Amino acid sequence: MNNKASSSDSPKNERNVMSENRINVTDLAEQLLGPYAEIRKASRARAARPELQRDPLLGMDEHRDRVLGQLSLLVEEEAVQRAFPVKFGGYDDHGGSIASFEELVAADPSLQIKAGVQWGLFAGAILHLGTEEHHAKWLPDAMSLKTPGAFAMTEIGHGSDVASVATTATYDEESEEFVIHTPFKAAWKDYLGNAALHGKAATVFAQLITKGVNHGVHCFYVPIRDDEGNFLPGIGGEDDGLKGGLNGIDNGRLHFTNVRVPRTNLLNRYGNVTADGSYSSPISSPGRRFFTMLGTLVQGRVSLDGAATSASKIGLQIAVTYGNQRRQFNSTSDTEETTLLDYQRHQRRLITRLARTYASSFAHDGLLDKFDAVFSGRADSDEDRQDLETLAAALKPLSTWDALDTLQECREACGGSGFIAKNRFTQLYQDLDVYVTFEGDNNVLLQLVGKRLLTDYAAEFRKLDTGAMALYAAKQVGNTALHRSGLRSVGQALADVSDERKSANFFKDPDNQRALLTDRINAKVAEVANALRAAGKNPVKAAQAFNENQELLISAARDHGQLLRWEAFTAALEKVADPATSEVLTWLRDVFTLSLIEEDLGWFLANGHLSMQRARTLPGYLNRLLARLRPHAQDLVDAFGYTQDHLRADISNGTEAERQDEAMEYFRKLRASDNAPISEKSLKKASA
Repeated sequence: MNNKASSSDSPKNERNVMSENRINVTDLAEQLLGPYAEIRKASRARAARPELQRDPLLGMDEHRDRVLGQLSLLVEEEAVQRAFPVKFGGYDDHGGSIASFEELVAADPSLQIKAGVQWGLFAGAILHLGTEEHHAKWLPDAMSLKTPGAFAMTEIGHGSDVASVATTATYDEESEEFVIHTPFKAAWKDYLGNAALHGKAATVFAQLITKGVNHGVHCFYVPIRDDEGNFLPGIGGEDDGLKGGLNGIDNGRLHFTNVRVPRTNLLNRYGNVTADGSYSSPISSPGRRFFTMLGTLVQGRVSLDGAATSASKIGLQIAVTYGNQRRQFNSTSDTEETTLLDYQRHQRRLITRLARTYASSFAHDGLLDKFDAVFSGRADSDEDRQDLETLAAALKPLSTWDALDTLQECREACGGSGFIAKNRFTQLYQDLDVYVTFEGDNNVLLQLVGKRLLTDYAAEFRKLDTGAMALYAAKQVGNTALHRSGLRSVGQALADVSDERKSANFFKDPDNQRALLTDRINAKVAEVANALRAAGKNPVKAAQAFNENQELLISAARDHGQLLRWEAFTAALEKVADPATSEVLTWLRDVFTLSLIEEDLGWFLANGHLSMQRARTLPGYLNRLLARLRPHAQDLVDAFGYTQDHLRADISNGTEAERQDEAMEYFRKLRASDNAPISEKSLKKASA
């Protein structure tokens, strides 16, 4: 990586980049790698190797075999142990482990996800839900891939509603065994990686029943196949077959017919059953116990957030490079066609998404830091774990939805070339499609965030005494009246009258940006809270009120995630030493913010947070920012640091620039020769 626009990975782009005020690509690339830079570099080096990459010509069966073999390579190279205890050859480095696995998406998303199933979910359940005895018994074989494993949580009939799974684990005091049973087909475990072919064991989530009492969902280690790959007695299953993407993973279904496992196969860190059937737990509340157990497995959401952001980076690096080389239509010259990225619409399509991806990248660094703090024990209180759960639930939906949107827009921005399989967009889109619904459906996760926002809102309200509460309520009423009466909008219009620069200055002020994004969340949460409060304690009315305001609550949760991104982007700006880089990244942060406001402009206008004057000036100011950023677009994507070994797209390897240069040279020589045909248009002009 150097600080020139032209390199072996982005040739001949220097004609579109200003010579002055260049950003420092090398330093920015290092900052984007985040706190685990060296680990990411090592993982990217693996992802650049052909033997770890997807072969697009393979069918499903061959692809599955290839990915399984790739997992063995990762074991041989000691690339999977990082999160595990030192006594088992690990490093107790939880954040670094996630960072390493995320980068495998550049090689093959199937490899990234299957590795996550084996070492993040299956082995992770043993590590985080089991005790020292379980670690010693099962972790070594899970780490070495001697025991490929499935993570059997989701059921056909209960996807994100894990608390309601129907599979049971009933304790038999006489034999001191748990009986794992699937009572009906909707209780079959489904969509499980390693279940269709490769898995020899599974961590199975089931309702723990002992002495006639259901103590809720717990996790059990259950062998499922022998060494020849045959199901053990009482185990059955099906292959999910060909999927829309990720076909290197053998997803399948499992069901259990009175399968007996020893009492000690209960992963009992948070709930134990003694030989006589007595149940005990260090967490007395069943609800808190359930969420604590699930919270230990939050790493799946964390890694998806990072992998989706990486996929967006790859798509943008390909599309911006192509858009910086491809020329079409003579809009500004009679002899030279216009580069795609010079068109305002192309800047709108790609640079806005580039800004969003930078915001997502910086926010993910914060999520990784929080994850590592909790799992390393540096900050592992109940409140810390709740904050981590909420943060992951807020960011994973945004980044996974954004990845699909970004890849699709990049594909379209590259025209027919983007639809050619070897240019990566279509396959990346197919593989990432399921990211929005696994490890928690995005809408369900945002509902979790919304409920946390309501809880925090109610907690703040409870802190107020009677006098302060009355004052607070009066302030809320006053603010609502001020916004919705249009009085604040009138004030804005008067402040900005006949001077568009004042509106622009308003939008680029970070305090105003934060206020707009924060006020939007507060207003929506307050509206939902007031609706729920009006329903009182009647459970039917409360449920109805919640359902009627569900869309608004999820909208507030999405807004909260965007505010988290804005805060992360703004914090990252403070770490940039180079003045030119700082200026360009500030423009990029402003594009991210103003795009959010523009997307929801109707809400800001309807609720009186912006005047019509400011609303009218917003698109124009945003377009001017995009024009400022256009000369830096190539540097900004080159800073992502992916080489052609990662991108593997013909339209980003310089071929397009060579074609364009060849075409221009051909027409230059033709014009200079005596053989150039005369255009009909010029004849008509001459005769007019």
